[in-house]
Amino acid sequence: MPPLTLVVIGDPNASHIRLLKQLPSSVETIVSDDFEKLKEAAPKADILLNGGFHADLFRKVFPLVTKAQWVHNLSTGVEGILSPEVIASPIPLTNGRGVFSSILAEFVIAGVLYFAKDFRRMIRNQVAGRWEPFDVDAIEGTTMAIIGYGDIGRTTAKLAHAMGMKVVALRRRAALSVDDPHLTAIYPLERLHEIIARCDYLVIATPLTPETTGMIGEAELNQLKKDAVVINVGRGPVIVESVLIKALEEKRIKGAALDVFDKEPLPEGHPFYSMENVLLSPHCADHLPGWIDLAMNRFLSNFDLFSKGQPLENIVDKKAGY
Repeated sequence: MPPLTLVVIGDPNASHIRLLKQLPSSVETIVSDDFEKLKEAAPKADILLNGGFHADLFRKVFPLVTKAQWVHNLSTGVEGILSPEVIASPIPLTNGRGVFSSILAEFVIAGVLYFAKDFRRMIRNQVAGRWEPFDVDAIEGTTMAIIGYGDIGRTTAKLAHAMGMKVVALRRRAALSVDDPHLTAIYPLERLHEIIARCDYLVIATPLTPETTGMIGEAELNQLKKDAVVINVGRGPVIVESVLIKALEEKRIKGAALDVFDKEPLPEGHPFYSMENVLLSPHCADHLPGWIDLAMNRFLSNFDLFSKGQPLENIVDKKAGY
């Protein structure tokens, strides 16, 4: 393999950076979160790695990259780095898609069970020392609608199907999932309201793109059953947050399990903190011990393919936004 220069946008002292020592000795690795240093290094880069979730810094550095053959984003979400220059560039962009699909799917199932079994009431009664039997709901036979049927959506469908749920999904390219054994039905985008109206659990697992921003608004939430639950493991702005808050306050839906939000960290005093019908995760549903190492290992496995001249995995459709 000819000598290569890898430029990494990130903190040189971050723990996951140590994994880059596994790269061949012929690879010159430059790691910095200082723009002046990156400005000097960028023209030498054969590979550019956004290794510290620095979207703004990445957008500044990318136009300075003149000979790179490959760009990788450590996380799955790429909405923050897709500048016009990145979209127009012929350089392939890959991401960390698939690394956290299983753990996020588990959070979805946890959200389903949390509301079906009313765990909040159980905990409240336990803390109060109160013996108060009550009825709970079964999830077998209920319908889960998944908006965005990528890796997270498919893994969620597999788990939900195994628990006896009926799973329907909405996908931009619906034809790709017509034979999925875990789905009862697959819908195209124009049938969004139909899929929402039939579900008991609405799961948002779509990336954030111009097409999906505000996708779930007042008209969509009004289609939900009164005992429906919204679960969001995609991106906060896919749901119009003010409309969701109002629906929850007015008890027009049963509840929401949320891992992502419009603004993060969620501001102090935000209504979600005090809502009894909200299960709130501070965007850590995928934070396994060593989670960032797992993301770095995905880059390293792709580097192995790159070094052998084999096709890269997880290539992003930059125009589609994921």
